[in-house]
Amino acid sequence: MMTTSNTETNQPPPSRRAHQEGAALSTPTNSPRIAIIGAGPAGLYAADILAGRLPDAAIDVLEALPSPFGLIRYGVAPDHPRIKSIVDSLHDILDCGDIHFYGNIVVGRDIALSELQSYYDVIVLATGAVEDAPLDLPGIDLRGSFGGAEFVAWYDSHPWYPQDWTLDAEAVGVIGLGNVALDIVRVLARRPEDLARTDIPPHVLAAFQASPLKDIHVFGRRGPASVKFSPLELRELGQLPGVQMLLEDDDFQFTDADRAQMAANGRLRQAVKTLEQWRKGPSSPGEKRIHLHFYWRPERLEGTEAVSGLTLRRTAPDGQGGIVDTPVTKTFPVAAVYRAVGYFGSPLPGVPFDAARGVVRNAGGRIVDDADRPVPGIYATGWIKRGPVGLIGSTKSDALETVGHIVDDLPDLARAPHRSTDGLIAALEQRGLPVVRWDGWLAIDAAERALGAAQGRARAKLATGEAMIEAAHSARKQL
Repeated sequence: MMTTSNTETNQPPPSRRAHQEGAALSTPTNSPRIAIIGAGPAGLYAADILAGRLPDAAIDVLEALPSPFGLIRYGVAPDHPRIKSIVDSLHDILDCGDIHFYGNIVVGRDIALSELQSYYDVIVLATGAVEDAPLDLPGIDLRGSFGGAEFVAWYDSHPWYPQDWTLDAEAVGVIGLGNVALDIVRVLARRPEDLARTDIPPHVLAAFQASPLKDIHVFGRRGPASVKFSPLELRELGQLPGVQMLLEDDDFQFTDADRAQMAANGRLRQAVKTLEQWRKGPSSPGEKRIHLHFYWRPERLEGTEAVSGLTLRRTAPDGQGGIVDTPVTKTFPVAAVYRAVGYFGSPLPGVPFDAARGVVRNAGGRIVDDADRPVPGIYATGWIKRGPVGLIGSTKSDALETVGHIVDDLPDLARAPHRSTDGLIAALEQRGLPVVRWDGWLAIDAAERALGAAQGRARAKLATGEAMIEAAHSARKQL
């Protein structure tokens, strides 16, 4: 998935391929020095494009976690190896050798942005959006009320999240009609023996094995013609063994605005067609039941200390593509609620931030101040630039725009006084920070593969940052 003319062969561009084969690549002292903060798809695609456009540039990718690949590693459900295979192309970008990876560095905590600017001419923010978007409802802080991003991070064994999770509810509610909601529902509904074949960590698998869950209620405030589900993933949900799909006939009264929306969007038509088939087709009993409820807007979570129910208000189409409230309310007796209403970006100290949208202030990827004036040398790409919308392909085109501005601006940018990364890494390590280099990640990767092989799986993730760093640095000690 390279972004150069060698896309079709999945090969690095010629200069980078030569580097892999042993040719030396010189980096003149006056060549651009670029730091990309974030080693997810957004950051790595930007690095790849920059390496093609600026072959003499020194490009370093700084990642807060000990591992690269961002939400592909920690935001994709473990039962989706098709999407996780994107890691292979991201691996190739870093493995070329002309883009350098440094993990376990939290910019804003371990090093200030201002200090980083003394080492790099250009800084590209690719920190993504990993927090849950807020949902202001009474009872939202009750025990048993969970953010979808938080739950995904747990079952993907993100090292910054606790390993324990309570899965003791027989009935749960999921708020949202997008792919994150779909992932949560599918993982909750899937048989533990099927999850056991993935890279899911043992402590997560044990929690699913002990879960008494029977009913999953999915709620959306709009109708079937407004779902954001990907058709392929939606069909996959209906193919789960031992799962019964339940839908309500009253939710499928389409307006002219709905029909126009479906006519203009082929993906939406496919998704609605799948929903219609589930509604009309025979529905045999299953071990678990998935109830899809449309036209219900959440109003409050019931309970005193813990969730005991979810109260929603019935909505109705307004005939123009929107909805209106009705007087009807209903309380569903669920003991846990998962909010899958979107992701939200986090501010970085020293960078102008739009707190309403959860993105850094920018114009086409150029960071701008409160007066919309460009901040020299600082750029953004990916979700922290445009918000958590679009697929991975959108991230590539997004990076192209940002890189174009960097190339245009470079002649007028001041050069950083320090022209080598060695001093930066040495300073961080003198502060006691165990920086993880690319060979350290390869050691983590090997350790996870070995752990998985011992369990009859392709991989089993190391569950804590400490374990990952130990694996990384034990390999370096042997060099």
